Amino acid sequence: MKYLRQLYISPLFWKGFIGLTVTFLLSFVFPFLFGIAKIVSVLAALLVLADAVLLYRTNEGLFARRDVTDRLSNGDPNPISIYLENRYEFKARLEVIDEIPFQFQKRDVLFAAELVPNETQLLRYELRPTKRGEYSFGAVNVLVRSPLGLLKRRYQFSQDKMVAVYPSYLQMRQYELMAISNRLTELGIKRIRRLGHSMEFEQIRPYVQGDDIRTVNWKATARRNDLMVNAFQDERSQAVYCLVDKGRVMKSPFEGLTLLDYAINATLVLSNIAILKQDKAGVITFSEVIGQILPAERKTGQMQKILETLYKQKTRYLESDYETLYSYVKTHVRQRSLLLLFTNFETVNAMRRQLPFLRRLAKTHLLIVVFFENTETSLLLKTPASTTEDIYLKTIAERFFYEKRRIVKELEQYGIQSILTAPKDLNANTVNKYLELKARGMM
Repeated sequence: MKYLRQLYISPLFWKGFIGLTVTFLLSFVFPFLFGIAKIVSVLAALLVLADAVLLYRTNEGLFARRDVTDRLSNGDPNPISIYLENRYEFKARLEVIDEIPFQFQKRDVLFAAELVPNETQLLRYELRPTKRGEYSFGAVNVLVRSPLGLLKRRYQFSQDKMVAVYPSYLQMRQYELMAISNRLTELGIKRIRRLGHSMEFEQIRPYVQGDDIRTVNWKATARRNDLMVNAFQDERSQAVYCLVDKGRVMKSPFEGLTLLDYAINATLVLSNIAILKQDKAGVITFSEVIGQILPAERKTGQMQKILETLYKQKTRYLESDYETLYSYVKTHVRQRSLLLLFTNFETVNAMRRQLPFLRRLAKTHLLIVVFFENTETSLLLKTPASTTEDIYLKTIAERFFYEKRRIVKELEQYGIQSILTAPKDLNANTVNKYLELKARGMM
């Protein structure tokens, strides 16, 4: 039974079988075909038997292995590879079917390959998860055909494996590498011109071209008989908190990810950049109640704690309570901090309901409200209207587009900074804002 379960019939076998059946039927009209059909039947049976012997004379004619990391990055293409090794003595034609997690809703992960004896091959493909959580991989199935091609033998390599899908640590590493090599501009990060400098003195050093002449130290210049300047460094150990809204407004999907997923990915990237800049990073999640809390720290392992904290977050279906958020921040965050609030306001009235609490937060902390553009609305505005219905739709879209800009203006009136961004540009825009505030000494 074990060998029968491994046996599959190829399309070539069925084509031959149908042709032979037609020949036997035609022999009733043309009797001379009957003898030919019997001879062909015997030859076909011998070929099938020979094909079975080729496929089954060794128990380990093929080896396969799937290589996948223990965790995947949410929203990013993650590389998966399948290693194949032909141990038959003939050229094998393979069909490889990988049982990927059901969350991807794909049933066509099929690859074709040909391997000569003792040849190895590596098949590569990518998976892009759009939800955080646990994903279960099944077996790697390989169907082998000999040069005769009448039968197939299935090899099944049971590689049941559970992997965790974490927030986008690939984007975090990408921004980290670019920051270390001073190539952040390639990711859309702007170079911010310093309008001043912090008061943290670092050293006195010789003047080089491009230094601000206002930093010239005239006493040191007179002593050394060479132009000397005061060097300052960015203020360090400042607290940066990402406040992540988990209410129903963050459930909206864009390109497969929810707004909460975009906010979590941006939180991970920004926290890592802040720690690289010698600041302290922390996270507070909230909805109708306060959720996960991670105090701002710069210790070793802080990024792993942030990753584990964000991994478990899910949207809730109630309206977020900003009064509870304000009470918690007032009680527990005593040091003046940079607060980046990731939320979404669709209308001015929705923002005004929370404005009293936003203004209170902005009195003691530097608050930045981060909310999202509706990319579908922006796309609709760029499409020419050809019917009366299109005109109505564009009118409604323009109203929503205008509402978002009114929210920005009204927040500015109360001294609250904001970032209105498309979801795909969230990482670059939040990092830009952080570096701008850092360069201007506003933190």
